[in-house]
Amino acid sequence: MVGFGKKLRELQVQEWKGYYINYKLMKKKVKRYIEQMEVGAQNRHNVLRDFSLLLDNQIEKIVLFLLEQQGVLAHRLSDIGQEHHALFQQPNSLNISELQEAYREVGRDLLRLLNFVEMNAIGLRKILKKFDKRFGYKFTDYYVKTRANHPYSQLRQVFRHVGIGAVVGVLSHGLADLQDLQHCQGSYISIYDQPSYTHQDPILDSIKVAVDRLSNSTNFLQFLGRHAFIMQEELPSPSEDHIVDERYHFMSLLLNLANTFLYMVNTYIIVPTADNYTLSLGAAASVCGVVIGAMAVAQIFSSVYFSAWSNRSYLRPLVFSSMVLLVGNTMYALAFDMNSIVVLLMGRLFCGLGSARAVNRRYISDCVPLKLRMQASAGFVSASALGMACGPALACLLQKNFRIYKFTINQDTLPGWLMALAWLVYLLWLWICFKEPARENQANHVSYQADTGPAIHVAVENEHTLPLLMNSEAKEQDDEGEEENDNAEETKKPVTSIVMAYKLLTPSVKVQLFVYFMLKYAMEIVLAESSLITEYYFIWSTSNVSIFLACLGLTVLPVNIVVGNYISNMFEERQVLLTSEIMVCVGLLLSFHIIIPYSVTQYVGSALITFVSAEVLEGVNLSLLSKVMSSRLSRGTFNGGLLSTEAGTLARVIADGTITISGYFSESQLLNTTLLPALLICISSIVATCYSYNSLY
Repeated sequence: MVGFGKKLRELQVQEWKGYYINYKLMKKKVKRYIEQMEVGAQNRHNVLRDFSLLLDNQIEKIVLFLLEQQGVLAHRLSDIGQEHHALFQQPNSLNISELQEAYREVGRDLLRLLNFVEMNAIGLRKILKKFDKRFGYKFTDYYVKTRANHPYSQLRQVFRHVGIGAVVGVLSHGLADLQDLQHCQGSYISIYDQPSYTHQDPILDSIKVAVDRLSNSTNFLQFLGRHAFIMQEELPSPSEDHIVDERYHFMSLLLNLANTFLYMVNTYIIVPTADNYTLSLGAAASVCGVVIGAMAVAQIFSSVYFSAWSNRSYLRPLVFSSMVLLVGNTMYALAFDMNSIVVLLMGRLFCGLGSARAVNRRYISDCVPLKLRMQASAGFVSASALGMACGPALACLLQKNFRIYKFTINQDTLPGWLMALAWLVYLLWLWICFKEPARENQANHVSYQADTGPAIHVAVENEHTLPLLMNSEAKEQDDEGEEENDNAEETKKPVTSIVMAYKLLTPSVKVQLFVYFMLKYAMEIVLAESSLITEYYFIWSTSNVSIFLACLGLTVLPVNIVVGNYISNMFEERQVLLTSEIMVCVGLLLSFHIIIPYSVTQYVGSALITFVSAEVLEGVNLSLLSKVMSSRLSRGTFNGGLLSTEAGTLARVIADGTITISGYFSESQLLNTTLLPALLICISSIVATCYSYNSLY
């Protein structure tokens, strides 16, 4: 992994060299401030003042150049527009082609300008994060609050690229008009009169991708992909993409997605019947919380060793996972005839030890090409959502009761037998069709998560031909390279322990991990105690509970379509984050049993609000987490994906334990007793988000 400073030098437009953020100078300043404060030559107030002034000057330089270039593009478009209008009087195919090429040339220059803005935005985010990390200050919070919210904000020009949209509109309109004039003489189609009309020009497609990234715009596929917390490296090099392309194998990717789907089915297929199963074995119904949570307990440990194992292989951990899950589900099914709650719990623990979701994520990030990675990430989330819905739905269909030889087949044991058979079939398919990708050298290892997505790469032939460095710059580059290599070596070292990973967590990262903990806790409370609550208050059958849980799972994709295509394009991520947290809090408040009698409408409505809000929150939370997390947590065993998985799994364990303990003391107060901790955690997360709100800019 090459350091950001070196990549900035390699990818910048040479004639614009003096207008990029001076990232090297900023890093030197941070280092000098540290040295001066250690010997008492500087104080906190002076450091903040000097660094703020330095940042202001850098941003002003960037913004003034951006405005200047926008003016140049606008002037060129104005000249082309005059020729365009004259062409309508005397259409000529040769002149049309020349004008189209002129528009495309402006488009290519616009892409260079968008690339310029993107790299500067990344540099600003990184230097702010570095300053906070080194000094322990909340400088980002202060700087964003005072600059971004100012009516004359220059910072907003960098991160919101005001004015670019007008240039894009003129380009789109001009190219569409010329295409119509060339192919449909006499008819006129306007992009303004018919918004659904789109002109398929490659340069416009590239511009749209660039503008979407800069405006934090999104769509359903991208929003869904964020839930997987599989992010691309910023400014990836073509050589790294080439390595990943060689490792890609579609059937292996499909097997990874199938593993994800089956594991989620395995997790939730027992939820509607767990309370009846524990009763039939002589335990209290509330012990179902322990039965459901046993899988999560084991997953806390399995996530670590599977994450470490995926550094060496993908096939072997998947084979091991399938075998362990086969054994665990068999034990779960046999517990009924053995009349042993211990065997039941051991079976679920084995299932948790077979959780290979860390391998599934790692395979997508390491072995799927960049151009397909978002689709694969969305597939990962879709497979999880489908498994969450199919699990309870299958439980609804397994209402049988008969014996085969000495084995009882009923609604309690059938989920275990069915999943054991499914994992056996999957194991055979895996062994036959999975292709182990070639392992690359550690030095060339492609990082599989990073704090931002890729920078804009212009897909235009002969677009980037960077000139060689002049001899007069050679010595300067050598000096810079030596320092940059030292820093790159430090930043690319993977984290080797959970303690080291914790030290890299900034306050913003801790807040986002806490938010993730909260939403998983709330979701687990809603799902895991559903069979107990609905049976106590409404005397629901297993089929009714199964249908209810399946319907909750089926809301995931439609909700993400709405949020991904509309809401996330209208509001900032931090705004959606805070609103979603508040809606989770509202859902929890509405769930309390205060008004007698407790109605089905109140329970189903409040559960739906809580679950849907938590789903929306998860995507935005993981997206923000990827931006504020250290790049060192993008690789190795103790990576950002593992930390978020552990936070979510720990939340599920505590939630399931809360259900069991609360049910043991009083089943009549189970609902309110389990909701109270969830509400307090939710309120705490809202306060923490407000506390770090400006650092999420």
